Amino acid sequence: MTANFAIALHGGAGVHPERDYGEVEAHLGELIAECAARLGAGQSALDAVEQAVAELESSGLYVAGRGSAPSTSGEVECDAAIMDGATGKAGGVCALQGLANPISAARKVLDQSPFLLLAGDGARRFALEHGCAPVAEEDGYYRLPVGIDESELSRLDPGLMHGTVGAVAVDGNGRLASATSTGGLLGKQAGRVGDTPITGIGNWADEDVAISCTGIGETFIRAGGARDIVARMAYGEDTLEIASSKMLDTVAALGGDGGLIAMDCRGRCVMPFNSPGMKRAFAHSSGSKLVRIR
Repeated sequence: MTANFAIALHGGAGVHPERDYGEVEAHLGELIAECAARLGAGQSALDAVEQAVAELESSGLYVAGRGSAPSTSGEVECDAAIMDGATGKAGGVCALQGLANPISAARKVLDQSPFLLLAGDGARRFALEHGCAPVAEEDGYYRLPVGIDESELSRLDPGLMHGTVGAVAVDGNGRLASATSTGGLLGKQAGRVGDTPITGIGNWADEDVAISCTGIGETFIRAGGARDIVARMAYGEDTLEIASSKMLDTVAALGGDGGLIAMDCRGRCVMPFNSPGMKRAFAHSSGSKLVRIR
């Protein structure tokens, strides 16, 4: 048992080189401090990552939850996953519509069902039946990022085209957890599902490591995602840092980009990316703290 704890957050690897991210950086700084305080007061890693991702979703500053943009059908479709490293239990939802916090729906799947992943209307019905809040009409999703017209979708900079939020944490009892949520690609095909809700690809936690990925989901799936990192460490001599970088190298070779946050049971964290930037933050019980965009 250890009194050490740590938490890392990401707000997505979709970063525009010329955009001012001052508001996002300030939000991440405030949120990571709040998360560290809660862990210091004894919150579990599983509760910490769920709450952190829910707050990222609710802020409207990221391509997840309230900040999501519509698919080709004109509807917002969200994906989310959460995993408890101590028990190996996980839950996910995909193509979910009308829920204020998709990550809370994923947590309900983990806690209240024997299943791993629920989709579409079935996921929505399950979440509502288990107390998850629907989107309030007066506080609904943003339809498009500020200043962007629907006719401009096909010409958007890739830095605006994708984004995901996530959290990984280790608590004072050495338990790891991870959570990831996304609104997917801006202007995506209706029904499209990426890596985020797939346990072992976009999201993973076990007794040794917790991982949350962000980027072009199709290439992360083809690259093996989080479990590729775990396998490289288990069957080779790669460190967490090297294994993470090698997986991202495969993503790049497949034509994608993105990043990830990964943490081990001692609170050591890596946050690599091969995109123009990745919104990220980290805090440790030692008092060390980091907030970066690029």
